[in-house]
Amino acid sequence: MTTVPGAGPQPDPAETVDRPALRRCVAGDLDEFGSTYWGSRALLSHAPDLPAPYDDLFTLTAADELLSRRGLRTPFLRIAKNGSVVGDSQFTGSGGVGADISDQVRDDKVAALFASGHTVVLQALHRTWPALVDFATQLSTDAGHPVQINAYITPPESQGFSAHYDVHDVFVLQVAGEKHWTVHEPVHVDPLRNQPWTDHSAEVAAAARDTSPVVDEVLRPGDALYVPRGFLHSAKTLGGVSAHLTVGLHTLTRYLLVQELAALAAREPALRTALPIGFDPGDPTQLAEVLPEVTELLIAQLRSTSVDDLALRLRRRTWSANRPESIPPLAHAAALTTLAPGTTVRLRGGLRHRLVLGSDPVTLQLPDRTITFPAAVGQALSQLLNGQEHKVGTLPGLPVEDQLVLVRRLLREAVLVPTS
Repeated sequence: MTTVPGAGPQPDPAETVDRPALRRCVAGDLDEFGSTYWGSRALLSHAPDLPAPYDDLFTLTAADELLSRRGLRTPFLRIAKNGSVVGDSQFTGSGGVGADISDQVRDDKVAALFASGHTVVLQALHRTWPALVDFATQLSTDAGHPVQINAYITPPESQGFSAHYDVHDVFVLQVAGEKHWTVHEPVHVDPLRNQPWTDHSAEVAAAARDTSPVVDEVLRPGDALYVPRGFLHSAKTLGGVSAHLTVGLHTLTRYLLVQELAALAAREPALRTALPIGFDPGDPTQLAEVLPEVTELLIAQLRSTSVDDLALRLRRRTWSANRPESIPPLAHAAALTTLAPGTTVRLRGGLRHRLVLGSDPVTLQLPDRTITFPAAVGQALSQLLNGQEHKVGTLPGLPVEDQLVLVRRLLREAVLVPTS
């Protein structure tokens, strides 16, 4: 970190380039955030200590456009007041002629509900609003965990949801207005996806009422708040309309490894055999007769599982959680027809991949498939996948015609995108 007088802490330039989306969510040293705060402590970052406000990502005007002109359907909108969610029928209707869909958002109904003190929640903005599509892709790359983004627009002096916890980590990015946030320590540490706060609603209410908060602050435009999963939180709008982005990181946990290791145990035939006829799994005595053998078989299978086997399952499960950079289909198809020496290409942003060299064929592992290539293209392929821009005709180890063949295939597979 360096410090510029009067400007607050400034990020290291290399850090900003390497993890630009994460840098917009966290003030201070990112490595310190990872070691000290990630998953364990809430952190408030003030606007002067962050690179820029968030009006390039989302605004109230953007919210109005989505609610009135984009033909949203119910999965992308939720409306609530004082913790109670409104039924879809209160703000949806037919899309009309040529779009006879019964659950499209009605802007007039949304306006009436908002005017009566309801909070509007625009869901999955990482799929519907271009700036946030790109931001989510980059943040997922920076953090290594899948990302979703919702926007909460709350009327003056209103509270959308009472104290609760999320089962994923959250960055709150204040876009407009002011909102008072209180955050408390967990009552259930590190909840999994199937352990919602409603399982502990009495403890949550008591902790929010009786314990001192770890954060009790007003967020203003440009401020960011990190809330680890399990931490209790609630917020109330002050003064005018408030809008914030809730950037959820669907944390990959050690229990994910346990789940996939258990799934791999299904390869052991002895673990697939039927239990005795008439067996009662709720009877401890009967269970005690088979559990030792099952336990030994499971332990043996776990010890014999290779890292490569586990990594293959995890790639299939996690690499597709966030989509990579959007591709304009028509323009991308046109680029294939105009590909020539001098065309500049680069790796598609946010595309998870792994290149395995040193064998023939060379393999490129992608979220949903594996592609093979002759060993002779390994050096050129490695360069194409390094994240930099490259011109066809300048790749190492291949004549120009073979470079064209390689790049054309990678464009067809949507691994590369043209930049000129």
